[in-house]
Amino acid sequence: MSDAFTTRVLHITTGSAETVHDLTADCTAFLREAAAGRDGLLNVFAPHATMGVAVLETGAGSDDDLLAALHTLLPADDRWQHRHGSPGHGRDHVLPALVPPHATLPVVSGELALGTWQSVCLVDTNKDNPERTVRLSFLG
Repeated sequence: MSDAFTTRVLHITTGSAETVHDLTADCTAFLREAAAGRDGLLNVFAPHATMGVAVLETGAGSDDDLLAALHTLLPADDRWQHRHGSPGHGRDHVLPALVPPHATLPVVSGELALGTWQSVCLVDTNKDNPERTVRLSFLG
């Protein structure tokens, strides 16, 4: 049975453009305190109806490729029934079905057990809401 459950809420400004925002450093800093060298699980949760959490390579074009793929799958046009906000905003509400708003990741000896090129990222296509929160929870 676990002996620790710790949570922290991050406040992130994603801006007015579609973005893939790297949270890896925030996760690492949180685990330094919360995990204190223990094994466990990190849950990353974005309590928003229009964003997701992804584990992917960043900085080598994969983040831009992801946004381009989402544009192909979810065009920002007038086809969506959900019509408030910016044109095509309905697609932002479909995004979490493809990029879920959560990820649960292994923690080994207090550190994220990610692959060499993996990062923990927010995927935010909603240009109407630049202020976001993310809940990090460690169970260990």
